Amino acid sequence: MRILLSNDDGYFSPGIEALARELGKVAEVTVVAPERDRSGASNSLTLDRPLQLRRAANGFYYVNGTPSDCVHLAVTGMLDMQPDMVVSGINHGANMGDDTIYSGTVAAATEGYLLGVPSMAVSLVGRSPRHFETAACFAREMVERFQRSAFGEPALLNVNVPDVTADALRGVRTTRLGKRHRAEPVIRETNPRGEPIYWIGPVGEAADAGEGTDFHAVAQGFISITPLQIDLTHTAQSSRLARWMES
Repeated sequence: MRILLSNDDGYFSPGIEALARELGKVAEVTVVAPERDRSGASNSLTLDRPLQLRRAANGFYYVNGTPSDCVHLAVTGMLDMQPDMVVSGINHGANMGDDTIYSGTVAAATEGYLLGVPSMAVSLVGRSPRHFETAACFAREMVERFQRSAFGEPALLNVNVPDVTADALRGVRTTRLGKRHRAEPVIRETNPRGEPIYWIGPVGEAADAGEGTDFHAVAQGFISITPLQIDLTHTAQSSRLARWMES
């Protein structure tokens, strides 16, 4: 089995190192990741300049672009054969609820999915996550499951793992995305020249975090797996829109 591994924290992050080490036990792994932290890059592609691909001393490839750039470059031009699976992570922190819209980790997996490759994003939920081996081992178990039995249709899975030791996990739950409250306001400061600058504020707290959501599962000590799709059509609103346009 051939796995393309990427992330949004950069090729030097401990999360991607743990994932490469663990997945390397069961598959042929190629790492193509951003040259720097690109958290929050979402699904952006670099179209205004060429991309450069370099190789680090540890064998990882890195690109001066976004997570989506990395996967797109690898699948459509760099690799001799299409990978059997794209795995993105391990992200430093949660990618639940609204986070998935902004997440570069999820975006790398999404790019693989859009290119016809089964894909999975893996995140370790914690402010300063430490137990990367817990998430890496579960990712390996998921890869082995794909090896044993094909999912049967295109798959884009979003996995969030509590930042605990493996023996402290309570199990695995299939979930839906929750929802956060509105983000905190931007933080205004002044640079040394006296000019105003702004930092994007912290994310909002969980709003829709009831049973069945990714937030609830992780809070209860379970690994959350959410199947994602790309169709953003608000189907339930279509008839309302049609009536509004006719009025």
